Amino acid sequence: MLSTSLMSQLVVANDKAVEAVIEEHWAWSLESYPEMRLGYGDRSGNASWTDISLPSEALRQEALSVFSQQLGAIEPASLSSEVRLNRSMLLREINDERAAYEQGLHLMPINMRSGPQHAHGMAERLPFSSEQDYRDWLIRLRALPDRLQQYQELLTEGMAKNRVQAAIIIQRVPEQIERVVTATPEASPFYKAFAEISGNIDPAVAKAFQAEAKTVITDQLNPAYRDFGAFIKDRYLPASRPEPGIGSLEGGKAAYRFLVQHFTTTDLSPEAIHQIGLDEVARIRSEMEGVIAEVGFDGELAAFNDFLRTAPQFYYDTPEELLEGYQAVAKRLDPELVKLFGKLPRIPYGVRPIPDEIAPDTTTAYYMPPTPDGTRPGWYYVNLYKPEVRPKFEMEVLSVHESVPGHHLQIALAGELTDLPEFRRRSGVTAFVEGWGLYSERLGYDMGLYQDPYSRYGQLVYDMWRAVRLVVDTGIHYFGWSRERAINFFLANAAKTQADIVNEIDRYIGWPGQALAYKIGQLKMLELRETAELALGNAFDIRAFHDHLLGAGAIPLDALEARMDTWLRGQLAAQVKP
Repeated sequence: MLSTSLMSQLVVANDKAVEAVIEEHWAWSLESYPEMRLGYGDRSGNASWTDISLPSEALRQEALSVFSQQLGAIEPASLSSEVRLNRSMLLREINDERAAYEQGLHLMPINMRSGPQHAHGMAERLPFSSEQDYRDWLIRLRALPDRLQQYQELLTEGMAKNRVQAAIIIQRVPEQIERVVTATPEASPFYKAFAEISGNIDPAVAKAFQAEAKTVITDQLNPAYRDFGAFIKDRYLPASRPEPGIGSLEGGKAAYRFLVQHFTTTDLSPEAIHQIGLDEVARIRSEMEGVIAEVGFDGELAAFNDFLRTAPQFYYDTPEELLEGYQAVAKRLDPELVKLFGKLPRIPYGVRPIPDEIAPDTTTAYYMPPTPDGTRPGWYYVNLYKPEVRPKFEMEVLSVHESVPGHHLQIALAGELTDLPEFRRRSGVTAFVEGWGLYSERLGYDMGLYQDPYSRYGQLVYDMWRAVRLVVDTGIHYFGWSRERAINFFLANAAKTQADIVNEIDRYIGWPGQALAYKIGQLKMLELRETAELALGNAFDIRAFHDHLLGAGAIPLDALEARMDTWLRGQLAAQVKP
């Protein structure tokens, strides 16, 4: 048996061994994925795209295998608690990436919300203040035809190995590509950065950049995108699977079970998650019926939902009014945070419209995190397309989820945890990040929101939305549901508009398993809070609870439960001290 001194030396040595692997892996990540570097103040990757060619994908897997072996060779029990968690999280991340590759999921790199048809969105993240910034963007634009070819190679290999997207998803892509191929270069979304060049740039240089951008768009990008669009329409779409679910592919159910575990960080089966969803739908439906009775509506849930979808009083007339409404809600949130948190992020956030080019095919809103070096704030993007389908009663709950105390607060705080390795600070464990976003929606009550019964119903609609996800995602991908059955189940239980519901269902079809993380994460966080409240009684401090829950960044749910159990034991021990 080792002495205490020798054991301590072993822990220190093994901790250093893990930290060395973590540092090596991080350096490798920045080299392999140049788009990541900008967030750390390094513009050296701004002229490059990640190489997604088949040979490069294979080489990355070889490197990941080595990292996995190095971490796997270190006994977890011989590590300090924090380094043990670091090892566990990185090993899980690496092994999940390897498993996804083995399942052939990298061969389905495109859907209506992701792919090279949205490459122009990169400009939203880039600085344009120096001549080099514009040169880098031009270099990236010239490289896009080769990148389109890499996407085509991946999709072609997917066709050969029966790893193809659903046809209903791919049907949207040709039109998205057509929007990129514009009649004039000035109308191209790739030209936006050159339309109003920074005043820091010499006018003659600016004019030269604009001329070059027009030439690149006309002579290189437009022809390349036309060819890629023809490949999608003529070759890939006919080969796409007719069924919406990934379970219809050979080995597809096994792939889905992997995705379930990956996104939820649990061992829950698709069957168990489906049942949790049905139970949550029934619970929330009962609460909805209570609100319907409160407002005196004469009709059933479906009729009330139809009323909410169609009554003009619940909608703005113009995109400008809708944006102003979102901005007004956001201003009400910040002052309430001190009631619930002892620590708040330093980096601010703002509200922006979702770009017109992608708004018709994307969700109601999304969040773009700030850069880790603080040079760009967080952005809460809202969808202003067709304001007549964006109800007022969901604006509070949506804003709480996407901005504060939801995504912005959690992600910005994680970025400020400078004692953690970088991969932990940027951790995007979906069950934690989206679970926190959904948990935050309940915090709206603590913040004095949802005063109007329709706003309270909006919160229930959003909770129901995530409960429905558990049912329809497992239904589509594991139990063989049709797209129509999933849409009808959604329509029967939630007051979201049909346009939103169709986009949501198609999102689940194109991104199997991801939608499960929200409700599974939320339920775990609610369970942890309830346990702490019952155990501590009047001594329960919601600010201390939240600060500790967020204090390690986004971590898997099993690690979160262990962390909060340790915190609770410490709180209870402090109560009994003389």
